[in-house]
Amino acid sequence: MADFRSETSIGTRIRLARRERGYRTTAELANAIPGGNVTEAILENIESGRKADISVSQLLNIARGLNVPVSMLLAPIGMPGAELDLPNLSEDFTGMTAAEFDSWLSATSASAYRPRLASERADIEILTSLRELGTLRREIDRLQIVLDTQKASGDRDLTAANAEVQKRLDHISREAARVSELLASAGLTDVTKDPAA
Repeated sequence: MADFRSETSIGTRIRLARRERGYRTTAELANAIPGGNVTEAILENIESGRKADISVSQLLNIARGLNVPVSMLLAPIGMPGAELDLPNLSEDFTGMTAAEFDSWLSATSASAYRPRLASERADIEILTSLRELGTLRREIDRLQIVLDTQKASGDRDLTAANAEVQKRLDHISREAARVSELLASAGLTDVTKDPAA
């Protein structure tokens, strides 16, 4: 079976991803996507290439239904140097490679895509900081579980290990607070609260 990530049209990528994910028919996938804006007929038209313009909600629902990152449906990511093959895009996308498109779409700093404006660069840095904050918060949660587990074991040999874990937890907590303050100073709200809490 061909790899959907290397195919040269969005319809073909969706069809092959559907099959790879175990949906034999468009009806099976349509039934797995709640909301009703992606029907069997819509999927058939997308896969056959008769429907080139897909709404954002349809695209996101299909990607979520397939458990595939949306950029893998939008561009031939399996061929990072291949030109973007989406129809009806402005000339600004002409010559953009799949890797550059993915970097642009995901707003990944230090990547294949180079922002054209300082404001775009600043927006990308804000998104990067948000991702970093999420990573730091997950590490805080993990270290807290380790510390709680070690304390609950009652093993006195773990005293030094507890101190090391606590030291790391304190350091990462300070870094998370610093990143939160940075994001708040950039105008983002609710960044000081952990959404997982």
